[in-house]
Amino acid sequence: MLPRLVAALLLVVLVSAQAPQADADAGDAYRQAIALAAQGRDAEAVAMLAGAAELAPAVWNERMRVAAQLLTMRTMQGVELPSANGLNGALIATYGQMHAAPQAADARFTGILASIFPGAGHAWLGRWHDAGIAALMVWPMLLLTLWAWRRHMGPLTVFFSLITLWLWSGSVFSAVSLAERGAFEAYVLWWQGLWQASGLPGRPW
Repeated sequence: MLPRLVAALLLVVLVSAQAPQADADAGDAYRQAIALAAQGRDAEAVAMLAGAAELAPAVWNERMRVAAQLLTMRTMQGVELPSANGLNGALIATYGQMHAAPQAADARFTGILASIFPGAGHAWLGRWHDAGIAALMVWPMLLLTLWAWRRHMGPLTVFFSLITLWLWSGSVFSAVSLAERGAFEAYVLWWQGLWQASGLPGRPW
């Protein structure tokens, strides 16, 4: 009877000694993955989290799974919230209910507006200062081109036309780029709020 009792006590001691070590190892793996994600290496971070989660204690297992899902979500610019049943998942769901994902600006429609009317694309995005600059660059040259064309100034008309097309195409490109960049920046801010609300340790940015 005594040997069995001693063996049971030794087993308890060994298990209790291994638990902190397992937590420490899982924490180190998690922090390394978050550091990789902060460097923009999301794919490597997700792979490390997925591998470490298999051997991690329950608490770290949930954290790693949720973190991997959020990093994958950022890579794909997805808006579907991770499916998790623990505390982190509940916090994410609450944040998602209170803060809807940003709607992406339609870069194509913005480009069409800018192509039809110089400055309209910027105005659609609410960037009135940029809209004024685009209009001031394109409209005077467009009027000069029409003036030269009405007076049959062939070479001068071609010259003004080329400058007008160059400035106009530049304003269209600027409007489209701003639409795409604005949508990306809004998504990044929303995603960072989602990460912070999840209660996960570290910041992968």
